[in-house]
Amino acid sequence: MKYRKLGNTGLIVSEVALGTMQFGGKMNVGNLGQEETTRMVRLALDRGINFIDTADVYSLGESETLLGNALKGIREEIVLATKVRLPMGENFNRSGATRVNIMREVEASLRRLQTDYIDLTRYTDGTASRLWRKRCGR
Repeated sequence: MKYRKLGNTGLIVSEVALGTMQFGGKMNVGNLGQEETTRMVRLALDRGINFIDTADVYSLGESETLLGNALKGIREEIVLATKVRLPMGENFNRSGATRVNIMREVEASLRRLQTDYIDLTRYTDGTASRLWRKRCGR
């Protein structure tokens, strides 16, 4: 596995990251349960992947919960990234880039991930998704 600096954060990450959208069953993406999630995380670590990317909205938080369970005892071995912004429910005030929402979602992610720190939190605006749809003609 090759590694590189993550911008000017001082963190060293694998060039390949493990994405976690497939963890959980509320988005009909991968529908992976706890056993499969834990197995996938361990396999990634065994292959040298130390960078795991998730988001609060993946399976409405279930992905982070499954990932948190899978990281028990090995959290310090990985660089953990998550994202905030997209709605987590029907209340419009529980989404977006307001200070209160960012703080609320980071605190909820910390609980679900069962950790006291997140290495990288990003604000997602859906740009990558829009660019992908445009590129695919959708």
